[in-house]
Amino acid sequence: MDVSGEQQTGVMHGVSKVRLAPQSEEDDVATHLDPEYCGQCYGAPSPPAAIKKGCCNTCEEVREAYATVSWAFGRGENVEQCEREHYGERLDSQRREGCRIEGGLRVNKVVGNFHIAPGRSFSNGNMHVHDLNNYFDSPIEGGHTFSHQVHHLRFGPQLPEEVTKNLGSKALPWTNHLLNPLDETHQETDDPAFNYMYFVKVVSTSYLPLGWQSNGGQGEIPHELVPIGGHGHGGDGSIETHQYSVTSHKRSLSGGSDAGEGHKERLHARGGIPGVFFSYDISPMKVINREERTKTLAGFLTGVCAVIGGTLTVAAAIDRGVYEGAQRVKKLHQR
Repeated sequence: MDVSGEQQTGVMHGVSKVRLAPQSEEDDVATHLDPEYCGQCYGAPSPPAAIKKGCCNTCEEVREAYATVSWAFGRGENVEQCEREHYGERLDSQRREGCRIEGGLRVNKVVGNFHIAPGRSFSNGNMHVHDLNNYFDSPIEGGHTFSHQVHHLRFGPQLPEEVTKNLGSKALPWTNHLLNPLDETHQETDDPAFNYMYFVKVVSTSYLPLGWQSNGGQGEIPHELVPIGGHGHGGDGSIETHQYSVTSHKRSLSGGSDAGEGHKERLHARGGIPGVFFSYDISPMKVINREERTKTLAGFLTGVCAVIGGTLTVAAAIDRGVYEGAQRVKKLHQR
């Protein structure tokens, strides 16, 4: 979500979610139902994407129907579709599993945030909320937590290795400019009700090779036609990307002091959503790195001669102006 009012919930395009433990049993979805079967939605309207219009034939469709009216769903007790598909049992089997998320997101170039939080998300009025019933109501001691490791996070394309190789030993200034400070960040907690926030300041950065010409390029192509992650690479070898700096904050949703972190004077507010939040702000400034040829001795001497010649030309013009002015004043006094 961002300040322009755009919200993307349950993002699936361009994002891959991988379970880090094998599933204990196969999904038992309703694939052999009577062709005339029409499951009820338990007071909620049938979702638009339902297999059979006006019906909720699967547990997922009942959950989707509940989300459209901002109702909490729970474990699916007394819901025929969920009991048939063993939704509650499959939910319990995942309590100790982890998840790896990788992929790319397309966002507006304004202030906003993206986050990873439990439960199905939906909008309730002007609020973005999550159904946390299943997250906190866990029959297994401990349950899920938001201990996590950020392997890699970047905004825009990474600087290719062949670019730094072509620059030789003087490539260090280029690579140091494009750092991803959140890479390999690791956080651990035993508290399920815990919130992590990363405040990211993003700065646009350009890398312009020799022979680069400002003649448009990929920026003229509608963004809908460019695949996610495909932006930033120009046909002339130029790269439009971003670098960023980050500050982080973490707190327990139970509130209280931060004595455990050595800050007794700091008090945390109570409430919120457990999860990992990335709040980004786009800087209006831009860093441009332009590759140039090394100046030779002949070029240096030419530059020195140009400076000297320009200085003499300006001095001659000033001298001429002073002389002409003095002559005019002298003629006026002689009259």
